[in-house]
Amino acid sequence: MRFEKYEHNPILTKNPANPWESLCVLNPAVIKDDDGKYVMLYRAAGNDKEHRIHIGLALSEDGFHWVRASNEPLISPDPNGADGGGVEDPRLVKIDDYYFLTYASRPFAPGQYWREDKGYFGFQPKAGPKVLIYNDTETHLAVSKDLRTWKKLGRITDSRNDDRDVVLFPERIGGRYYKISRAMHKAGAAKPSMWISSSDDLLEWPRLEALLLSGSEPWESEKIGASTPPVKTEDGWLLLYHGVSEVDHNYRVGALLLDLEDPTKILAKTKGFLMEPEAPFETDGFYAGCVFPTGIVEIEGRYVIYYGAGDQCVCLASIDKKSFLKELKEGRL
Repeated sequence: MRFEKYEHNPILTKNPANPWESLCVLNPAVIKDDDGKYVMLYRAAGNDKEHRIHIGLALSEDGFHWVRASNEPLISPDPNGADGGGVEDPRLVKIDDYYFLTYASRPFAPGQYWREDKGYFGFQPKAGPKVLIYNDTETHLAVSKDLRTWKKLGRITDSRNDDRDVVLFPERIGGRYYKISRAMHKAGAAKPSMWISSSDDLLEWPRLEALLLSGSEPWESEKIGASTPPVKTEDGWLLLYHGVSEVDHNYRVGALLLDLEDPTKILAKTKGFLMEPEAPFETDGFYAGCVFPTGIVEIEGRYVIYYGAGDQCVCLASIDKKSFLKELKEGRL
């Protein structure tokens, strides 16, 4: 069983009329709001050499056909702030009455990272901090009541770990909040892996986390990380994740089922992958060979998965919810 890619992909592409999204749009967070509308927050960048990254807003009545809500970014980096390099790869959940957004960021713009002459656009004090020396990633948190106006709250990861791909669980479990992240520099795993931690506060998290999963199959042998926020099902928390192969460095997609009361416990895991780069806009692009899910919603009995393709456009795929969960639970994927 594989995800079925939408025949009309891509569903959102660059907009040359807006300088901040004239080069690429990708890696969208998607959620259904209180009015039954679908809301997308997508990563975007123009053709500036610094490659400053913004978040745009798109809306949909059915989850398949999308319209930009504005010619201006919804969220932009603060040039003099901790997220000055960009606001990347949003993931979105609703907890109680508020929406919480996690996004990756760097102190300085990353440059056009696919180019050999991308350059370095910050300063590197010998004394550190480490995040400045290497322009590493931190993950930040923002909060909103209406999905339009956002309050940035600051970082929720250790700046020394180059930590991204952070997803929050959409409710407290045993009275505590949980998050999953993927640190590049962290003792306890041979390769970049998924870590899980809990806290009594969404902004403050322990530095000691539990190792959730390291890649074991050939398609996930280089590194793995969380993709879409966990979805609560009768059988457990459904988590889609991405894996990168040491052989071809392509991004592919797998799934986990985590215990509802103890999400550090894995109940089921896909052995094979559920989606891989195939179409030209997935196999070619600024990152050639990449399908990168960051949003998931349920529509008419199917999971609809939103993903970035080749780091250049937004696509979707879907799968029958009932059949998918049954096969995942029974270990047939």
